[in-house]
Amino acid sequence: MRIRVEGKRPLNGIYRPSGNTNAAMALLGAALLTGEPVTLRNIPRNATLSTSFGVAERLGAKLDWVDDSTVKIVTEQIGKRTLTLADTNGLVGMMLFLPAMLVRRQHVRIEIDFPLNRIRTHLEALRDLGQEVNTPGGALECRAASWDHKEIILTQASVTATAIVMMLAACIGKETIVHNAACEPHVQALAHFLCDMGTHIEGIGSNSLRIISPPALSGAEATVRADHIEVASVAAIAAMCGGRMQIENARRADLQMVIKQYRQLGVALDPDENTLYVPKHEALALSDREEDTDLAVESAPWPAFPSDLIAIATVIATQARGTSLIHEKLFNNRLLFVDKLKGMGAQIVLCDPHRAIVVGPSPLHSIYMDTPDVRAGLAMLGAALVADGVSVIDNAQALERTFAGTLGQLQALGAGITRE
Repeated sequence: MRIRVEGKRPLNGIYRPSGNTNAAMALLGAALLTGEPVTLRNIPRNATLSTSFGVAERLGAKLDWVDDSTVKIVTEQIGKRTLTLADTNGLVGMMLFLPAMLVRRQHVRIEIDFPLNRIRTHLEALRDLGQEVNTPGGALECRAASWDHKEIILTQASVTATAIVMMLAACIGKETIVHNAACEPHVQALAHFLCDMGTHIEGIGSNSLRIISPPALSGAEATVRADHIEVASVAAIAAMCGGRMQIENARRADLQMVIKQYRQLGVALDPDENTLYVPKHEALALSDREEDTDLAVESAPWPAFPSDLIAIATVIATQARGTSLIHEKLFNNRLLFVDKLKGMGAQIVLCDPHRAIVVGPSPLHSIYMDTPDVRAGLAMLGAALVADGVSVIDNAQALERTFAGTLGQLQALGAGITRE
């Protein structure tokens, strides 16, 4: 899909973000842990989740879609022990089916086509829990083993690894203590869902969890929260475009560090408990601070500033008066998109794969962009909406792989977006 984006048009109105895809995938994985009925609401209908629900059906889940975003799931039994390359589709998130398969079939084989170092933390966690893990060429094989008490520490605060440990601990461990756990909103959503299914979990929202399993998991219901990354990205785009916007179902508790960091970048947001207001911004400027004149934007594990918002923060920095250091501390190569911003006229020096210096404000002009990656996609769309002229974004379906419906909503709010 190719889209044409006309810049310099203010966005005004009410925006309703989709549900958090990562949360929905984790809740789907947890739903398969039990044979009891489970109901999930506010499911985003995007390509990633379409693939995930297809895998769930092939494993044995029976899906009854009540409406476009509500599904009832009953998994009386899991009929497969293997996920093929066609099932996993290169998505690490498919590892979230491992606990249900392991708990209910005792042995799992997952074929993978990505480097094992992407799931090193996951493999170490499984071994620390006493599971038998082997990695023959191109596959992960795991055999289940129960435990009475385990205390482990994750080598990285990985969201997927934490979710896998929580689900296994809820089923085949009696008591499990996890240190250096991830605590993002979607991890908290999974923890609360497991509690509704009968699990006792202490420390939800922190980096240390104590999990006590019930005799058996029951059915439960859950409503997927709004995606805080989508909320924060759209809020930034609205501020840069000079409009006024109200973003509904935006939990203030999920946005505290984002609001603080944005304020330092010159984007002032007005949060209510479950609504985020974006006032009209005439111009952006880095906040004045006595101790220095420049600003550092650094990614770090939750509750610090998310890595998934580094791209949109960089775009904001191109429009704010002052000098910013963008520091992506968690992942390699996530700043490579700055070449596209430089092509649009941004003043950016890429110091190394993890750091970039941005001098603003810089007027951006329209360009042709090919294949924005999922994480930088909304940021590049924001840059196109701020730029003079009409930009072309090719392979724009990547924008809706996770954030389905975003383009249509922005169009309704005044964005000059045309699909070709």
